[in-house]
Amino acid sequence: MCGATRGGPSLEGIDVAKETVIQGVVLKDGSPVASGYARLLDEGGDFTAEVPLSATGQFRFFARPGSWTVRALVPGASGERKVVARQGEPVDAEIEVAA
Repeated sequence: MCGATRGGPSLEGIDVAKETVIQGVVLKDGSPVASGYARLLDEGGDFTAEVPLSATGQFRFFARPGSWTVRALVPGASGERKVVARQGEPVDAEIEVAA
């Protein structure tokens, strides 16, 4: 995995009992993608937030509890994953992208 931790970034220093965290890693052919964006869409498919991927393909959102879609947008490829976020239970999603 090129030195990347499996899944999203470390939760060290985050009070996960008080937060609703959606995080993970974007992969292409099983390897982390170092450039692109993760986009958070609400239950109706509307844009809520977007963050750049880290050098190890990781992303993190703080959101309200509920149903969400995380869409990965990388050069020449995309992918998405539906998740259900609950306060105190971090979501750790892997998103595989394809052209």
